[in-house]
Amino acid sequence: MADGSGDGIGDLAGIRARLPYLRDLGVDAVWITPWYPSPMADGGYDVADYRDIDPLFGTLADAEALIAEAHEHGLRLIVDVVPNHTSTRHRWFREALAAGPGSPERQRYIFRPGKGSGAPPNDWRSVFGGPAWTRVADGEWYLHLFDASQPDLNWDLPEVRAEFEDVLRFWLDRGVDGFRIDVAHGLVKHPGLPDLGVDHEDLVKPPDRTNHPHWDRDEVHEIYRSWRRITESYGEDRIFVAEAWVSRPERLANYVRPDELHTAFNFDFLRCAWDAGALRAVIDSSIGALREVGAPATWVLSNHDVVRHVTRYGKGDPELGRRRARAALLLMHALPGSVYHYQGEELGLEEVEDLPEEVLQDPTWERSGHTKRGRDGCRVPLPWEGTEPPFGFGTGGSWLPQPAHWRDLTVAAQLDDEGSMLSLYRRALHLRREHPALGDGELSWLDSPEDVLLFRREPGLVCAVNLGDTPVPLPPHEKVLLSSEPLPDGKLPSDAAVWLGQPLAHRHPRR
Repeated sequence: MADGSGDGIGDLAGIRARLPYLRDLGVDAVWITPWYPSPMADGGYDVADYRDIDPLFGTLADAEALIAEAHEHGLRLIVDVVPNHTSTRHRWFREALAAGPGSPERQRYIFRPGKGSGAPPNDWRSVFGGPAWTRVADGEWYLHLFDASQPDLNWDLPEVRAEFEDVLRFWLDRGVDGFRIDVAHGLVKHPGLPDLGVDHEDLVKPPDRTNHPHWDRDEVHEIYRSWRRITESYGEDRIFVAEAWVSRPERLANYVRPDELHTAFNFDFLRCAWDAGALRAVIDSSIGALREVGAPATWVLSNHDVVRHVTRYGKGDPELGRRRARAALLLMHALPGSVYHYQGEELGLEEVEDLPEEVLQDPTWERSGHTKRGRDGCRVPLPWEGTEPPFGFGTGGSWLPQPAHWRDLTVAAQLDDEGSMLSLYRRALHLRREHPALGDGELSWLDSPEDVLLFRREPGLVCAVNLGDTPVPLPPHEKVLLSSEPLPDGKLPSDAAVWLGQPLAHRHPRR
């Protein structure tokens, strides 16, 4: 978000200074990626202590002040919890190494003897590339589905479950409003650790995860039922959001049953191509599956693990990508449920694909043998103001270099420009808060050309999105509430979206 200490790294002081910006943008809550003490081998997702703040970011007192100030601005604060694995620097793992094979300390993790001829226990692969096992000095191997610095915990052990229940209470006692659960689909492993036979870990969406030995196993839901009971003891306003990469909407719905988590990121929508038929199918399947368990749908276009959607949609043309991103913004905000934004998307930032190799920090870069650049390109810090990097991010540069052309995309450059991406985001977010048809509720599809998405939200709002190559006439309406592009001759241009106000009596049957 911003650097308050001058070391080039975003921190709690920087976030506190930008809370008014977030408030005025129109968001309801702020999700902060891991702020715990960490060697930072994976951007803080290698946690060494779950009950403190890394000195890079501030202190525990700074965190408590941030929580209080966020609440003063009407913002809720959600923190990341990383339960699948710890850092190798965590006290537990250091104790496990010292204690040796068969010890209670090693039971906290997944240590196994290798196969004959010095092979690892099975053929599982790391998400970041290479084998998911590392051998220690005494000959045993430990499992790490991510980097070797991130050993997987053994969630069959009651001590592990009790530890994380206590961690949740620690932060709830300090006023956090909820948790984003990292790798929510990965905690439980098949007890026999069978070979997988194939390596799909380099794919964003593996072909199938049915009865997978370490992803999306049914036993994980018992954990979340216990977590739900903890948050409910603090009040009904504390929430969970799951990062669960699963194969089907029906599997995702399992995580948000009434006695489990509250919401889960909808990665099917994020991964969907810019295609009317594909988007409608994802919207219908997502809403339908979640309706069965009484949970709200969620919608997301980008996050810190995927290529920014301006680049995905543009396919090499940033301006086309921004045009489609503007339309996707109105589509997403017109859908029923909740919306998640990734920092910088409100500025129309694209993926930085030409970062110098010497600045790359994602473990994927090393584990892939320098064949995959990883996720650093979507994590470049925000440009706030000025004409030269670091564009107001801080006084000490920025931990990843910003492109010089972002001078045209700074907050300051866009704030008073009514046609900017930032202005469109602000209007969309504020209108979504104010209009009674937006947010929770039902969706009714209307007849439309093949390349157009057209649906109604009650009372009195129609959203049209033209994903085709030619302009289409606007449907009957009383007024234009918001459009992603100008509407010449009463037509909706290609790669554009519009919200239209309609009479309340003008109803269409739900299909």
